[in-house]
Amino acid sequence: MMKILSTPQIREADAYTIKNEPVSSINLMERAANSIADWFRKKYSKDENIFIFSGPGNNGGDGLALGRLLSEKGFKPRIFLMKSKSGYSSDTSINLERLRSMNIEPEIITSREDFPAIDVSSVITDALFGTGLSSPIRGLPAELVDHLNESQGEIVSIDIPSGLFGDDNRENSGNSIIRATYTLSFQFPKLAFMFAENEKYTGTWKILPIGLHKGFINEVKTPYHLVDHDLVKTLIKKRSRVAHKGNFGHCLLISGSYGKMGAAVLAATSCLRTGAGLLTVHVPVKGCEIIQTGIPEAMVNLDISGTSFSKIPLLDNYNAIAAGPAIGTLPESQNALQNLLKSANLPLVLDADAINILALNKKWLGLIPENSILTPHPGEFDRLSGQHKNSHDRLISQIEMAKKFKIIIILKGANTSVATPEGLCFFNSSGNSGMATAGSGDVLTGILLSLLGQRYRSADAAVAGVYLHGLAGDIASEAMSPEAMIAGDITMNIGKAFKILKS
Repeated sequence: MMKILSTPQIREADAYTIKNEPVSSINLMERAANSIADWFRKKYSKDENIFIFSGPGNNGGDGLALGRLLSEKGFKPRIFLMKSKSGYSSDTSINLERLRSMNIEPEIITSREDFPAIDVSSVITDALFGTGLSSPIRGLPAELVDHLNESQGEIVSIDIPSGLFGDDNRENSGNSIIRATYTLSFQFPKLAFMFAENEKYTGTWKILPIGLHKGFINEVKTPYHLVDHDLVKTLIKKRSRVAHKGNFGHCLLISGSYGKMGAAVLAATSCLRTGAGLLTVHVPVKGCEIIQTGIPEAMVNLDISGTSFSKIPLLDNYNAIAAGPAIGTLPESQNALQNLLKSANLPLVLDADAINILALNKKWLGLIPENSILTPHPGEFDRLSGQHKNSHDRLISQIEMAKKFKIIIILKGANTSVATPEGLCFFNSSGNSGMATAGSGDVLTGILLSLLGQRYRSADAAVAGVYLHGLAGDIASEAMSPEAMIAGDITMNIGKAFKILKS
């Protein structure tokens, strides 16, 4: 698991490292520049047409140091430096002198006439502005950013795309921000990287370690974390050789309505594929044959209605309960869900139409059992909590709602986030665009239900389940391509995902 630090915390990490390692500021910059240069040497050949654009601050110093290190290895980058009326940072000035000692003189940009022509095959390095920006770029620097974006060349941003704020972009105009192909971030991802609307700026982001002090990293507190393989591996429970199906829980899935029984089949199949010992699926009468044919390993409990969810079954024998996929929002289904919320004495998984019903009856939020897991996508979440202008606003609401009602909220998306009652937030690092397909959320519901049935803590089930879901999707995408994937492909690769996590 990797911590996601705020911009001020990253500055503190730098300062702590400089003081306690100890290491000089210029040598820490050199360390960062070497990490970037190593990445460049692996990615690009010496024949590439490389442009490096540096600003007056320390981000620009990284760019100048990169230019020197690449030149030492036989690359021939063109190096540009923005003229600054207030001068350059001390480390940037040192790197400028180091370049000049090699008889390399950067080309100084003082006006639009100094902008070079850049063809589409070029590699552009953006070292104009780092994480210190608190207002949008204006004037000549903004014109340069627009020029670089218009060139259509491949852009590599150092630490963060120039013009993007590291944490909160709610007051950012969105104009004159570098649209990077790759972003090479030092030591930590930035919170801004987690939001879907910023992907057009960050491109593919990579984390480059630069040796910041481990003591600081271990002790610093942050609500934001990036979930990775190593964390999830520690969460997966080991099975006893002598275990029986009763050890792995009896799950109840309430799902399906007339014409929409596929959701129940998908969720049920993924529940069993994730390791549940027993599964009962509560469905309308007309869904019985579909479940018993589509997934014979599951048992069926029939609703009194032929076509919809209208009455809850007895709940005494179940270790975990999920409700929502394709149950609809008819009045009888709303009443039945209310009865479920009042009757359940264990955490629930609530998805899809269960969330839509809650959005229609917001007073019922207080009835949700503590440590239940809700799995809305952004549209469902907005219906539940109110409209949001952007992902950052939505994240704040997600965390506050999780704390207020003592529940876990999984906000689905490209970097699915898991908010806990303690105010922590875990961003997922697995998954791909092929999972943006009908039924993918139903598969996740089944995975979460299964883990709860196996007595995982709710927060652990949410974090591990989301990662497992994404990892299975990554395996499917690798085999089939994102375009060809359907939700069932995710389910069929859950086993392979478990094997990877246990290896």
